[in-house]
Amino acid sequence: MTRTAVVTGGGTGIGKAVAARLVEQGLDVVITGRREDVLKAAAEEIGARAVVFDAADPDAVQAALSDLPAQVDVLVNNAGGNMTRRLPAPENLADVRNLWLANYESNVISAVLVTTALEPRLADNARVVTIGSIAGRRGSGAYGAAKAAVEAWTADLAFAVGARGITVNVVSPGVTQDTEFFGGTLSEERRKKLVGNPANGRAGTPADIAAAVAFVASPEAGHITAQVIGVNGGAGLGR
Repeated sequence: MTRTAVVTGGGTGIGKAVAARLVEQGLDVVITGRREDVLKAAAEEIGARAVVFDAADPDAVQAALSDLPAQVDVLVNNAGGNMTRRLPAPENLADVRNLWLANYESNVISAVLVTTALEPRLADNARVVTIGSIAGRRGSGAYGAAKAAVEAWTADLAFAVGARGITVNVVSPGVTQDTEFFGGTLSEERRKKLVGNPANGRAGTPADIAAAVAFVASPEAGHITAQVIGVNGGAGLGR
């Protein structure tokens, strides 16, 4: 029987690479996202199906359930991003509050809502993978705090569903090129600073992240759960 997968934020970058890798492995893949044109183009390119909705909107998630698979073997929570890069710099306490809430909604609430909605549909021995960030261990303000919260939620969920053989993990990238994360604003100087001093001397790629996700989403990874798997070339060591 063909395994099914849902990948949120699957229209570009890491999400698209993950979805393409799962399609290559023979899974029936649904990608989700807010931008209909981008999502449908990606789905056609990689051989997936597109379902358009905002993962951070509870009403939108609820409405989309009729279009999502009745059984889910792999759920990849990739939707999110650093809202600090998308919103104006805070000028007052209200702006600070809005910025922190925006990061939390984008990165934590989106994953929690979609996973909660699909939990009754998760097959025995299903795999839940959420994309974290090296920022969850290193800081980076509201965004880093949100990604740290993803790790805490993952640990709790892993124990809640583990009796059914379901695994729940975080794949945590370091600086990853060829994504929309930096919005085209990353200078070479800034890139070198952010990459730090990885053992392999380079930034990551969406394919690197997709390979890690594909492994922990595989049937063979059944004893790996409640883990944070860094994909950062060794930069996480802090050297």
